[in-house]
Amino acid sequence: MRFVARAAMALVAAAAAVVLLRAEAVETVTIGSDSMAPTLRRGDTALLDKISFRVRDPRRTDLIAFRSPEDGRLTVKRVVGVADDVVELRDAVLFVNGTAVDEPQVDLAADDGTWFGPVTVPAGAVFLMGDNRANSIDSREYGAVPLSDVVGLCQLASLRSAAIAH
Repeated sequence: MRFVARAAMALVAAAAAVVLLRAEAVETVTIGSDSMAPTLRRGDTALLDKISFRVRDPRRTDLIAFRSPEDGRLTVKRVVGVADDVVELRDAVLFVNGTAVDEPQVDLAADDGTWFGPVTVPAGAVFLMGDNRANSIDSREYGAVPLSDVVGLCQLASLRSAAIAH
């Protein structure tokens, strides 16, 4: 009987640790659209690190998960601008603070002729875009995203999850 009680207590402790870990440190997110292709495609899964942004702010090129201003759903995009950056697209090429950014993950031919901005990223916010610019609803539509809406840093992984991100 004592063995069963200890085993049950160990199981409860393990379950509590998993719940706490998922709530505070790490979670998986399954990509629900192709807005981040080719980096992440529909059905891919990313590991969401919820701790990194407690010790540092998001940086340009980070892949982050955040609550969408449109519907509150968990969404994954790339940081292209941080506070005080001036962001613009000139014929599909990203410029930050007047300098062209090398983005090998973006298909410039598919997004040819796209112009946007310039806009200045406000303090306490990040400017986000999908890598598949022609098929991404992002900060060009809904503006800079407050840091308070950022959930975590995405790491590439091959796990399964119930959470769907767009």
